[in-house]
Amino acid sequence: METALAKTPQKRQVIFLAILLFLREADAEAIRYSMPEEIESGSFVANLAKDLGLSVGELVTRGARIHYKENKQLLQLDVKTGNLLLRDKLDREALCGATEPCVLHFQLLLENPVQFVQVELQLKDINDHSPEFLESEMLLKIPESVQPGTVFPLKIAQDSDIGSNTVQNYTILPNPHFHVLTNNRGDGRKYPELVLDKGLDREEQPELRLTITALDGGAPPRSGTIAVLIEVVDINDNAPEFLQSLYEVQVPETSTLKSLVVAVSARDLDAGTYGRVAYALFQGDEGTQPFEIDEITGEIRLKRILDFEATQYYNVEIVATDGGGLSGKCTVAVQVLDVNDNAPKLTMSTLTSPTPENSPETVVAVFSVSDPDSGDNGKVICSIDDNLPFLLRPSIENFYTLVTEGELDRESRAEYNITITVIDLGTPRLKTEHKITVLVSDVNDNAPTFSQTSYTLFIRENNSPALHMGSVSATDRDSGSNAQVTYSLLPPQDPHLPLASLVSINADNGHLFVLRSLDYEALRAFEFRVGAIDAGSPALSSEALVRVEVVDDNDNSPFVLYPLQNGSAPCTELVPRAAEAGYLVTKVVAVDSDSGQNAWLSYQLLKATEPGLFSVWAHNGEVRTTRLLSERDAAKHRLVVLVKDNGELPMSATVTLHVLLVDGFSQPYLPLPEMALNEAQADSLTVYLIIALASVSSLFLFSVLLFITVRLCRRNRAASAGRCSVPEGHFPGHLVDVSGTGTLSHSYQYEVCLTGGSGTSEFKFLKPIFPNFPPQGTGRETKENSTSGNSFQFS
Repeated sequence: METALAKTPQKRQVIFLAILLFLREADAEAIRYSMPEEIESGSFVANLAKDLGLSVGELVTRGARIHYKENKQLLQLDVKTGNLLLRDKLDREALCGATEPCVLHFQLLLENPVQFVQVELQLKDINDHSPEFLESEMLLKIPESVQPGTVFPLKIAQDSDIGSNTVQNYTILPNPHFHVLTNNRGDGRKYPELVLDKGLDREEQPELRLTITALDGGAPPRSGTIAVLIEVVDINDNAPEFLQSLYEVQVPETSTLKSLVVAVSARDLDAGTYGRVAYALFQGDEGTQPFEIDEITGEIRLKRILDFEATQYYNVEIVATDGGGLSGKCTVAVQVLDVNDNAPKLTMSTLTSPTPENSPETVVAVFSVSDPDSGDNGKVICSIDDNLPFLLRPSIENFYTLVTEGELDRESRAEYNITITVIDLGTPRLKTEHKITVLVSDVNDNAPTFSQTSYTLFIRENNSPALHMGSVSATDRDSGSNAQVTYSLLPPQDPHLPLASLVSINADNGHLFVLRSLDYEALRAFEFRVGAIDAGSPALSSEALVRVEVVDDNDNSPFVLYPLQNGSAPCTELVPRAAEAGYLVTKVVAVDSDSGQNAWLSYQLLKATEPGLFSVWAHNGEVRTTRLLSERDAAKHRLVVLVKDNGELPMSATVTLHVLLVDGFSQPYLPLPEMALNEAQADSLTVYLIIALASVSSLFLFSVLLFITVRLCRRNRAASAGRCSVPEGHFPGHLVDVSGTGTLSHSYQYEVCLTGGSGTSEFKFLKPIFPNFPPQGTGRETKENSTSGNSFQFS
């Protein structure tokens, strides 16, 4: 068997130029190979890698593969060696029929980057078929009156081979009456004719049996035979004659069954049986052709549907035979007219899905289109919807590539359903739609986004540790790991803020927890930033501001500033018995470390030695007399004042006041009129200094008098240890009003304590009374300053 012969391949150059919206390619001559048919499967055809100038490794990396129309796999490519091999035996007659030359067109597709190489394989015919007659025997009726030289047509032998391998000659065994002539038909086929050499005599030999042999031109030649039975009949000297020797008709391929193709007609000048003509298809075409003929009328009709794509022309031979055995012949040439009855076909070669969203000019799909119709019926237009970010670019041999028009955005659209429409140019136009789905794969191009740029959280003080105080939330428009958000606390801008010991965050869901109990009085608010980072590569992040407001809880009792309850000898407020109703005895001053309504204080007289004599103003804590004093009123009074805040669960404190009613207590300082006071305040710094000096001098003299009084009291009432007594008669009180209004001013109120029970006489000026407030967040205990014995304090 002949070995594969390969022509020297020429390199094919493919140049993709991305210019705006279309692709131009430069084609080179196709690579051509030839080989005999019927080679065993797996046989070597050629080395494509060598012929293309490619290395074997390039075939693998570029995704090389063979593509044949309708995806038939006739050949296979060994990408490891670059060899082109036969997948199965190739039968030229099955693939090409009578077409010569028999050329198989296929493409080598390189996917990365996309490149097409046109390859042609020509199959050479071998003499693998013998001539065959469709019938084993043929009957000829020849009148005895037929003269020598008369020609009788014989049935043709069929041979699937072509060229010299098909039927070349017909022979007959030597005999005295006939010889065979081999003639050529219009289509190139050879047919035999039997020629009478010597007249027949029915009385001498009524029958003759001959053997016709058909020989092809192969080496060695193949042959087929048919037996010819000749019956000698009586004289019939006129053979049928057709009105036309050649009938040419055109039949649309969509003609229905039994439709009339043409009607042939022959006449015979004989009369009777010899003049009666019968029509028949000649050369055994009944089995191979889609026609049938009425033997009486000569009408040729369709018995099978025509297919232009399968066969475009038919040559039908019609024989007319009279009753005497004479016959005539004509040829009917039938041209099948193409009708647009085949919709275009689309064959997808490769589809890349999913496609990265940030890849511009990416080849998504490679496909081919075809239409077996002819002319405009076989020309196609390929298109997709206009509103899609994809382009169709034509390639070679009806190949198209579908590419992205630019970068895609998965967040805007993650999936594209693309309909590729292929329409031919026939009438009516037929179309084919092929739907593909292109998924867009995610790229980390979106940073997490917080639902708010800033969050404000409120938490009540004295909370339990590890309390969930709120959440932050960030979303990422990406998908998969690119959308997995992790939360974290960012370093605070204030370096003194112990954020790590105050707050923690759940990295997975953004829940915020306060780690320890907060104290509103120590820390009322703080801010920090929270970051959100995705798991993409590279990772993207964003941040948001979180402000935590500590809500005050009523956890601090009121603290009494005056009078100070420090456990020392209680101070006594002196009230003259001549005081009128509404006289200001003293003022209870208290504060609350809380805020808001928790620090709103109210005052209430809880207990009194004599109810109804004194009252406390609820809003300012002033203790005043409610009526005129009389001689019947007790000299000593003990008042308990309740100080209460306005919290939801109110807290309170109590203060005990001692009031001593005295006689003869005069007001050494009369208030100036309001106008005079305003004028005095408008004086220069010198006037203020003079007033201050006078005040200090007055206080000093008052203190000396008070000291002498105490000494006299101790001598007269030594038994009253630890308590001050005031001699009867006129004695000024220990409270001096320097404002001139007749009531005590908070700025000039002093406490006078007389020392009793000590062995020495002491007169002390102590510092004004101010509470030692506890530092914020450290507790509520206050360290009290105590003094031994009785003291004299200015506050």
